[in-house]
Amino acid sequence: MKIAELRERVRIAREDEANDEALSKWLDRKLPLLHRSISTREDAHTTLFNFIQAYVERVPDMLEAAQSVANNASMRPQLIPVLKVAEAFFLQPEQVEGVNETHRGLLLLLDEAYLAHRLVEEVNDHYVAHGGESLIPMNNTRANLIVHDMLGEEYAGRLDSAVYEAVAGLLPDEIFDSPAFLAYREGVGERDRHEMWRRWPNMAAELGVGLSWRENL
Repeated sequence: MKIAELRERVRIAREDEANDEALSKWLDRKLPLLHRSISTREDAHTTLFNFIQAYVERVPDMLEAAQSVANNASMRPQLIPVLKVAEAFFLQPEQVEGVNETHRGLLLLLDEAYLAHRLVEEVNDHYVAHGGESLIPMNNTRANLIVHDMLGEEYAGRLDSAVYEAVAGLLPDEIFDSPAFLAYREGVGERDRHEMWRRWPNMAAELGVGLSWRENL
C-alpha cells in the first residue's frame, strides 16, 4: 500500500491555506442540525473542529496498522484489496454530491475518511462475528456515527452501501475459517491485545465528543 502517499495527501490538505476557514464555516452550518444525542465536553465548535481534523489525519496510520494485521494474519490477499478501496479514494479523489468550491483542505477528504473508517469497522465486525477480538484495534464506532450524522443520512447511507458491497465481495466469511487465520487468532495473547488497545483509544471519547446511546442517529 502507498502509505507515504496517503500521508502526503493529508499533509497537503492540512496545509491548504483555506483549510481552517472552510472547516469552520462548514461546522457553523452543521452544528444547529446535529442530533441531540451528540454532546461535547467543552465548546462544541472547537471540539468538533479538532475531532474532524483528527478523524481525517489518522486514516494513514489506521490503514498502515490494518496492513500490518493483514500480513501477520496471513490474510494479505484478502484484506489488502479491501484497504485499497480506501487508498484509491484518498489518492484519486473524485467530485461527489454535496462538495463544492467551499470544501477545501481536510474537509475535502472527510467523505474518503468516513469510507476508510467504516471499511475498518466492517472488517472488525466480521472478525468479532467469528469469535475473535477486534482484528484491527480501533474502537471508532461512535466517531463514525457522529460523522455519519454530519454527512447526512442520505449521503452517508450511500457510502455505507459502498462499504457493505466492498466487504461482501472481497472478504467472504469462509476466509475466517482458514488454518492460517485460526492460528493467528490463537497466537494473539491478552497482553498483545491490551497493548494494541492502548495505542488506539476511542477517538470520540479521547477528543471530547460524546454520544448518548438512548438516542439513535
